Amino acid sequence: MSITAERKQTLIKKFGRAKGDTGSPEVQVAILTDRINTLTKHFESHKKDHHSRRGLLMLVSNRRQLLDYLKRTSQASYEKLIAELGIRK
Repeated sequence: MSITAERKQTLIKKFGRAKGDTGSPEVQVAILTDRINTLTKHFESHKKDHHSRRGLLMLVSNRRQLLDYLKRTSQASYEKLIAELGIRK
């Protein structure tokens, strides 16, 4: 269910502000989005996995909070990020 270390490093390189940046909201949202997409595919074949569905809802909520923070602090960065990740507003 989790993402591989290589995939995580590519997301950090793509969305990080500096080398080794793992704490910026952009990187955190990108990693959460990848985990959410993985879980969404998982639910296509495991419809009754309610424990993982609860985890998915928590991930979505956490991503929403980070996106709200990013929107408050940097509107341009927020719009660029949701365009690159394909997230609706």
